[in-house]
Amino acid sequence: MAALIFDAGGLIALDRGDRAVGALLAVAARDGHEAITSSACVAQVWRDPARQARLTRALEGIVEWPLDELAARRCGLLLARSGTSDVADAALVLLVRSGDTVLTSDPEDIGRLLKASELDARVRPV
Repeated sequence: MAALIFDAGGLIALDRGDRAVGALLAVAARDGHEAITSSACVAQVWRDPARQARLTRALEGIVEWPLDELAARRCGLLLARSGTSDVADAALVLLVRSGDTVLTSDPEDIGRLLKASELDARVRPV
């Protein structure tokens, strides 16, 4: 079953109340599709939980994967193969499976990382 993958830009869109992104998350939940992000992406957007109520609520329905020692090393190798430098983007792409949809504010770098990973996933700019 395909998942909906949120990079930092996708999480920011949720935090800002973007209706289209919120609707995608609601449809994914309704249809039994996982919503996934990386702790590295959460770290990029988590600033003031008292003012980020939308993000806090949204994260309750999103699976957040940590960046452990093995993942950190895999990120480094992926960054080298793709010629990119954003650790959070690489950590996120490690979670993607073919058929997933990645919500991103950086479609170019995510696309390069997906290509280097030989993954056939959809990239949806937010």
